[in-house]
Amino acid sequence: MRRITRVSMVGILILVFINIFSMMAFADDTSKAGDPGGTKIGTSYDITAKESGKPTQQEVYDQVGRNKLGINYVWVLLTGCLIFFFQAGFAMVETGFCRAKNAMHTMSMNFMVFLVGAVGYFMVGFALQFGGVGSWTSLGTGTTTLSHEIAIGGLGLFGTKGFFLTTGGTYDVGVYALFFFQMVFMDTTCTIPTGGLAERVKYSAVVVSSFFVSMIYYPLFGNWLWGGGWLSQLGVKAGLGHGALDFAGSSVVHGMGGMMALAGAIIIGPRIGKFRKDGTAVAFPGHHIPMAVIGTIILFFGWFAFNAGSTMNGTDFRIAIVATNTMIAGAIGGLAAMFYMWFRYGKPDPSMTCNGALAGLVAITAPCAYVSGISAFIIGLIAGILVCVSVKVVENKFKIDDPVGAVSVHGVNGIWGIVALGLFADGTYGAGTNGVSGGVIGLFFGGGFGQLGAQLIDVITLIIWGFGTSYLFFKILDKTIGIRVSREAELQGLDLPEMGMLAYPDFALKPDNIDIQTSIEEALATNSK
Repeated sequence: MRRITRVSMVGILILVFINIFSMMAFADDTSKAGDPGGTKIGTSYDITAKESGKPTQQEVYDQVGRNKLGINYVWVLLTGCLIFFFQAGFAMVETGFCRAKNAMHTMSMNFMVFLVGAVGYFMVGFALQFGGVGSWTSLGTGTTTLSHEIAIGGLGLFGTKGFFLTTGGTYDVGVYALFFFQMVFMDTTCTIPTGGLAERVKYSAVVVSSFFVSMIYYPLFGNWLWGGGWLSQLGVKAGLGHGALDFAGSSVVHGMGGMMALAGAIIIGPRIGKFRKDGTAVAFPGHHIPMAVIGTIILFFGWFAFNAGSTMNGTDFRIAIVATNTMIAGAIGGLAAMFYMWFRYGKPDPSMTCNGALAGLVAITAPCAYVSGISAFIIGLIAGILVCVSVKVVENKFKIDDPVGAVSVHGVNGIWGIVALGLFADGTYGAGTNGVSGGVIGLFFGGGFGQLGAQLIDVITLIIWGFGTSYLFFKILDKTIGIRVSREAELQGLDLPEMGMLAYPDFALKPDNIDIQTSIEEALATNSK
C-alpha cells in the first residue's frame, strides 16, 4: 500500500510539473504566436471554389505557393512514416540474430526505445538540435521561430527554441513537421546500440540510455551538422568546402549509434562462453535467420525514404538520384559480402549478406545526393567487403562481443560514408548548402582537400564525442544501477527474468532440459577463463 501511495504521489508531482511548464510555455508564446492551423502558409484561398470572375494574379501566386508547400508537407510526413517502419526492421534483424531464449527481450527493447526516444526528443532533444536552425524554407516561414543558437566565437553549439514544442512560438505546422521527420531519424540511433549489447544488458539500462541518446547525445552532434552548428560552418568560417556534410546520417545517425554500441559492448563485456580460454570465439548462431532476412528487406525498403526523404522537399527532383544511388549501393554491398564469404569460407553466409547490404546502405547515406551511380556502386562495393573484414577484426582481434555486427555495419561504415562524400562528390548538387556557392566537389573530382578536410574533422568529432561521451555514460551507469544482468539470468535467457514472459512459450524447455543446458553453458564459461 505504501509503495502504491508513493508511486501515486510521484505521478501527481510529474503531472503538476508538466501542467505548470505548459502554462508557462503558452504564456511565453502569446506575443510570438506560431501557426498551429497552417493558415499563414500562402493563403486559404481556393481557386476552384471561386464562383464568379477570375482569380487575381496575387491569388494565383498564393495558391501555387501553398500547393508547392503542400507537396513538401506530404513528402515529409509520408517518408517520416516509412522511416518509422525501421523499428520493425531493426527488431527483426536483431531478434533473428540472437538466441531464442532472449527473443522477447530483444524485441521489447527495439519497441521501447521508440517510446522513450519520442518523449525525450519532444521534451528536450529537438530544441537542442534545431532550436537555432533559423528556418527550413521547404516547410514555410513558421520555422523561423527556431531562431536562437548558443554559440562561442560565432560557432554554433546548440539551440534553445522548441522545448516541448511550445516555447518561443514553435507551436507551428512547419516546426511540427520538422520534428516528426527528425524524430524518427534520432530513434534509429537509439535502436542501434541494443544490438551490440543484446543478450546480457538490463532492460532498465536501455531505458536510461535511450533518454540520454534522445535528450543530449544525439541532439548536440546533430546540431553541429544539421542545426546550423559549428561543423556545418567549416565552409564559411574555415574555407573547407561546404563545411562538414552528411546528407541523411552516415555519421549523425549511424556513426553515433555504432560508436555507442562499441562503447557499451566494451564496458558490458562478452556473453558468457563467447570466448574460449585460448581467446578464440565461440559461434552463437541466431535462432531465426529468416526473420533477420525479412528485417533486412524492411530496412532496405525504408532506406529509400530515409535518404530521399532527407531532401525534405517533394519538388526537388534530385530525389530520383538519391533513391537510385541508395538501391545501387545496398545491392552491391550485399552481393560483395555474399561473394566474399562464399570465396573465403565456402558458403554464401546469409547473415553476412544481410549485413553487407546494410553496410552499403549506411555508407551511401551521407553522399547519396552528391554522387553518381558509378560512385555509389564503388562506395557500396567497398562497404560490403569492409563489413566482413571488420566483423572478424572486432571479434577476433579486439575480443569485443557484438551479436549483430552493429559496430561494423553502423560505426565503421558510417565513417566510410562520411569519407566517401569527401572523395566522390562530383559538383552537380549542393549549390548554396551551408552558405557556400557552387556544387559540392570531392577530392577525386578536382575539389582539392577542402571538402575532404571538413569530412575528416567530422570523423574525428564523431569518435571523440560519439565514443568518448557514450563510454563515460556507460561507465557511470554501470557504477550506479548496473548495465548487465546476473549470471543466472543470462544463462536462463532474459525473457523470463527481465520481461516476465517467453517469446516462444510452446517451446519452453522443461526443467530437466534447462539443467542440461545450464551445465553445458557453465562448462563453456569455465573453459573460457
